[in-house]
Amino acid sequence: MSAGSSSTENPPFESVNNVNGVLKLDTAKKYEELDVIGTGAYGTVYKARDLMNPEQIVALKKVKLPLTEDGIPLSTLREIALLRQLNYYRHPNIVRLLDVCHGSQNLEKDRQLVLFLVFEHVEQDLESFLKNVRCHLSQRKIRSMSYDIISGVDFLHSHRIVHRDLKPHNLLVTSNGRVKIADFGLAKTYDVDMKLTSVVVTLWYRPPEVLLGCPYNSSVDVWSAGCVLVQLHTLQPLFPGTSEGDQLDLIFRVLGRPSREEWPPNVSIVCDNFPEHPPRDLADVVPRATSHALSLIEGMLKFHPYERLTALDCLEHPYFTDEPLT
Repeated sequence: MSAGSSSTENPPFESVNNVNGVLKLDTAKKYEELDVIGTGAYGTVYKARDLMNPEQIVALKKVKLPLTEDGIPLSTLREIALLRQLNYYRHPNIVRLLDVCHGSQNLEKDRQLVLFLVFEHVEQDLESFLKNVRCHLSQRKIRSMSYDIISGVDFLHSHRIVHRDLKPHNLLVTSNGRVKIADFGLAKTYDVDMKLTSVVVTLWYRPPEVLLGCPYNSSVDVWSAGCVLVQLHTLQPLFPGTSEGDQLDLIFRVLGRPSREEWPPNVSIVCDNFPEHPPRDLADVVPRATSHALSLIEGMLKFHPYERLTALDCLEHPYFTDEPLT
């Protein structure tokens, strides 16, 4: 299947078939690995060359999937199919998934399948971009990048995908300064209340409900995006905790520690483990932010997930609607 094909005659996921519980895909040998870009919670990412089109550089994400007695879990097949279908929308703030293929793996011996998700390659992530900012970003640039991030999050959420690991390293910056969300492959299609896993959200961008071991939903991405929006203003992480307890304490030093009545029930961490902190004025925490930006960030960083703005709420916030973005 051609990576750039947009024909409506074939289904978006024509190269994948579930035959007797075995996933059949094209081989990854048509890509040449050039370098390791990084290793994340969901796999290793390589910079690679498309041997069918040597001028095209791609990002090759290696994911190992365990096999059950029935082969590849149906839920995995559905998630991969969904990711392929998302490519047809060509959303400007989502890194495009170009192909899905398999590695040379003995399925009977290892009882796992190695998949390669082939994404478009973008040279720079937001983490390295911010490190190279000499003084600060302009308000227009911050607003434009903020809109890109939230627009991408809203697109994923509208297709029932929660990223679960939004952070500057997983946000890519194109040569013309647009932001695209990456590393969402096999993140998680969500239901009402998802069970926790050990790979949910990098510590500094992890919301309170995850730190406390509570059920969570798509609002985890809104919290993480709110932390990133602050970082666009300050060039520093908002909550650089060293442990889960320290992370919670840093959050409470800004938002204020919830009262015993507000504390979630049935969690192992006790409210009184933390000192009482009054909420800080967010203008002191993010001094360069405009009043609309502060209002938006405050709505994204609510302790209780149900009080947080949704991604769509954020896009309709006056921060973005009162003036044109460009």
